[in-house]
Amino acid sequence: MYQTLKNLRKKKKLTMQDMADQLGISKPFYSQLENQSRKLSYDMAVRIAQIFRKKPDQIFLEDYKNSIK
Repeated sequence: MYQTLKNLRKKKKLTMQDMADQLGISKPFYSQLENQSRKLSYDMAVRIAQIFRKKPDQIFLEDYKNSIK
């Protein structure tokens, strides 16, 4: 799970539906991204990062490093 992404979303009081709407995708699609059951494209990582005004690495890099250990 992208814990950092989930934490950011909750900190901003956004639901999965809110995120899906901002990204122009369905809620199930977003849920699959957040739970890492769907591969995250670079384009989608950039779009998500823009919502939080961060760089993609600030959101996803640590979780990625932990997943390959």
